[in-house]
Amino acid sequence: MKNLKLIKVENPEQGAEQVYEIIKNELESGRLSVLGLATGSTMIPVYNKWVSSDLDFSTIVTFNLDEYIGIPESSPNSYAYFMNEHLFDKKEFRKTNIPDGMAEDLAEECAAYEDLLEEYPLDIQLLGVGENGHIAFNEPGLPFDSVTHVAQLTESTLGVNSQYFENDEKVPETALSMGISSIFGAKKLVLLAFGEKKRAAIEKLLEGNVTTEWPITKLVDHDDVIVITDLEV
Repeated sequence: MKNLKLIKVENPEQGAEQVYEIIKNELESGRLSVLGLATGSTMIPVYNKWVSSDLDFSTIVTFNLDEYIGIPESSPNSYAYFMNEHLFDKKEFRKTNIPDGMAEDLAEECAAYEDLLEEYPLDIQLLGVGENGHIAFNEPGLPFDSVTHVAQLTESTLGVNSQYFENDEKVPETALSMGISSIFGAKKLVLLAFGEKKRAAIEKLLEGNVTTEWPITKLVDHDDVIVITDLEV
């Protein structure tokens, strides 16, 4: 898998340093103008590093991978809220894009988001990975040619996500998500995976057998992938 570079780190903070260097080099070279972003605890050290740095994102357009359906931007459980809290309220960007999970016409919202991705091709897409190998909310079994769509979340994903919701709040069962095909439009993919719960997914990726049952495995078909992990694999 000559297209896949594996970077071993000791912890998420070292991982964030590696991402910082990648982004810094791409910015300084002039190769970065459109940046794909992700949410979740894995990304917090990454964004903390950017916020504390002198990186200038004022000319950068961003796209987020996904957003819950039916949760307003003002809710602490929305991914828009997460991005504002950890990055957008602290760093200036040219334009930021997140799917609108409150859109009246979800199919229209998906199509419009996909049109924007075609207008602004991604230079780099940051990725995390779910315990079941999902990338964004592309759950096991979804065809690899999927574009931005309404995703039905699996029991596995709902179980993991429930930790972020208070007892009286129901975890959304659907989300808007870039498809694997959408993600593959990026010139470079940077995936972060930390902790034993991510071992199965990373091992499946490194086996090199592409299967929709482990969406992460499709990354072996991309031309430029960097995997940053603390796992001995």
